[in-house]
Amino acid sequence: MDSEDDMHDANDVESMDDDEGFYSDEMGMDYYGSDDDVDVDFGEDNEGIKRIEASRAENNFIILEESDIKQRQEEDITSVSTVLSISRAASSILLRYYNWSVSEVHEAWFADEDKVRKTFGLLKKPVVQLPSSRELTCGICFEAFHRGSIRSAACGHPFCCACWEGYIRTSISDGPGCLILRCPDPSCGAAVGQDMIAMLVSDEDNRKYSRYLLRSYIEDNKKTKWCPAPGCEYAVNFVGDDENYDVSCLCSYGFCWNCTEEAHRPVDCSTVSKWIMKNSAESENMNWILANSKPCPKCKRPIEKNQGCMHMTCTPPCKFEFCWLCLGAWSDHGERTGGFYACNRYEAAKQEGVYDETERRREMAKNSLERYTHYYERWASNQLSRQKALADLHQMRTVHMEKLSDIQREPESQLKFITDAWQQIVECRRVLKWTYAYGYYLPEHEHAKRQFFEYLQGEAESGLERLHQCAEKELQQFLSADGPSKEFIDFHTKLAGLTGVALFLYCTAC
Repeated sequence: MDSEDDMHDANDVESMDDDEGFYSDEMGMDYYGSDDDVDVDFGEDNEGIKRIEASRAENNFIILEESDIKQRQEEDITSVSTVLSISRAASSILLRYYNWSVSEVHEAWFADEDKVRKTFGLLKKPVVQLPSSRELTCGICFEAFHRGSIRSAACGHPFCCACWEGYIRTSISDGPGCLILRCPDPSCGAAVGQDMIAMLVSDEDNRKYSRYLLRSYIEDNKKTKWCPAPGCEYAVNFVGDDENYDVSCLCSYGFCWNCTEEAHRPVDCSTVSKWIMKNSAESENMNWILANSKPCPKCKRPIEKNQGCMHMTCTPPCKFEFCWLCLGAWSDHGERTGGFYACNRYEAAKQEGVYDETERRREMAKNSLERYTHYYERWASNQLSRQKALADLHQMRTVHMEKLSDIQREPESQLKFITDAWQQIVECRRVLKWTYAYGYYLPEHEHAKRQFFEYLQGEAESGLERLHQCAEKELQQFLSADGPSKEFIDFHTKLAGLTGVALFLYCTAC
């Protein structure tokens, strides 16, 4: 389609038929809604785009840095400590057990305080009464120590500082289990709090313990998760209650809150899980082996035919020679069986139906592999295109925007429509990529549904390709120009219009 047609398509959005809606339970999307859902009018200054963006729901997540996590954790500990009139160490123990839910701690405490204390080792008074002598015996090493060198948890069991330090250090080295540390006495369940740990171990062990405690605030909390991007240290607090699980971290990685896979809306998590498992499973390797190889009649190892002759020789140590067509021994073949390039024995047996089941299985495997390859190639191609678009967006922001601003003599704020276009390309590539996973699992017998889906998919892909080509190719002439160009205004209108079309399809789909 030439550029004039592109301009027409970009500005004539209202020609789309809004009377009939498309809805899929599996995908959870409406490609075309009623006029009441989204009012679209793409004019100058991207007013249409702004209205669509305004129609999107507010973010239902909050990105947390380490300082935010510490602040929230301290606030929760302080809240529980104040309301229940217990130490901060005891408060952190309770919150840890109740997955950092302040309301659940309050509910359990006021329902049965004694039960909570007994369950989590928060004793009101010692269970062991120490003698008033100046020396006490450590319960681990059984050495006598001055009273000042003995430490006890709330239970009162005496242990020397060295044994305490070794016990706690070993627990911290073993991992996050140190957060539920109990008294070393096997018969005692008294909790050992952070205050006692801080007093007895080194600064390094204290930092490790504090780190475990900080991470538990995210990992044990039902409403928070770490960003799954490699090397990212941000956490996400999910505050929404709808089915929009898409999260965009400050590291620029987008993921699904529900399954923590890459953001895949509008495709559901179940489809994504099946698709990822299929891509990584050995089933497709087996399909390829079944479709493109045959087992050696002697050792049963799969053999791939890589030459034209039907004379096959298995690899050592087997070295069995056989016919590719009938799998019979090659020594039984000659001019009477058709020679090197045919096998009358196979043709006769085939006519009698001897190979019907084997051929049927091989044909099914071949068709299945070809179908999977069709969808996988397009899924992977859109993924590669998205990665390239991300790189182009970064280059546009860091290099080309300033250069284009100097050439066209316009402030960078007036060129934001270009980065908007690239952002939309990145997002549409993501959506389009996952439509191929959805299409793969769409039941074959639902012909009308499949036909309509493929029509919508084709329209979306066509619109995206026009936008991508405009942003990638037509922009180059203005980046290499010597000065301002009158055609840049037309380019602005065209790119903004194509961006609006893509944005409209994305908003109605999601």
